[in-house]
Amino acid sequence: MALTKLEKRSRIRLRIRKKISGTAERPRVAVFRSNKQIYAQVIDDNNGVTLLSVSSREKELAGQTGIKKTEQAKLVGKSLAEKCKEKGIENVVFDRSGYKYHGRVKSLADAAREGGLKF
Repeated sequence: MALTKLEKRSRIRLRIRKKISGTAERPRVAVFRSNKQIYAQVIDDNNGVTLLSVSSREKELAGQTGIKKTEQAKLVGKSLAEKCKEKGIENVVFDRSGYKYHGRVKSLADAAREGGLKF
């Protein structure tokens, strides 16, 4: 029986999550990508707490029209790095959530690295 695209991604996601876990010192950056938007959360898995979240739907990012989705992901990555610096977070673990590491996911990660986050 063939697996759907969503079932394949969920299996890959679970395989990644077996190895990756966020702590208070080094939280996990989880990425979710929909067809139009991109979201990132910084999560402490030990305490089960989301420390902060950033998305392309926020006012300062959503107001910009006519930009490509990869550029939108770069803006989200920069915003993520800024918010992490404000909270005193420098080191994180990157969780791509089963998505291939290219395109929007890669541009978000690269922009976060440029902003000062260490993966």
